[in-house]
Amino acid sequence: MQLSSTLCRAREAHHHALASATTLDNVRQIANVAAAAWAKEGVAAGVREDRKLSTRAFAEAHLLLNEPPPPITAGSAQIPTAGMPILVE
Repeated sequence: MQLSSTLCRAREAHHHALASATTLDNVRQIANVAAAAWAKEGVAAGVREDRKLSTRAFAEAHLLLNEPPPPITAGSAQIPTAGMPILVE
């Protein structure tokens, strides 16, 4: 399961709050390290989410621009593709 950037940012904020609220030095150090780890994961999650959105938008844009193929004129040959019949006139 991949974490969302929102969850990572929330956990980072939680650990920063924990670090600032404690009086124990070792707890503060561990909370700061945990906050840094959540921040790093949050950046990676943000990149994944952005890539997913841009890929989806790219695919949808090409589906919207779907135009019918040009008509085949007499005497033309169509290059065969997988699963398509060969038309030679």
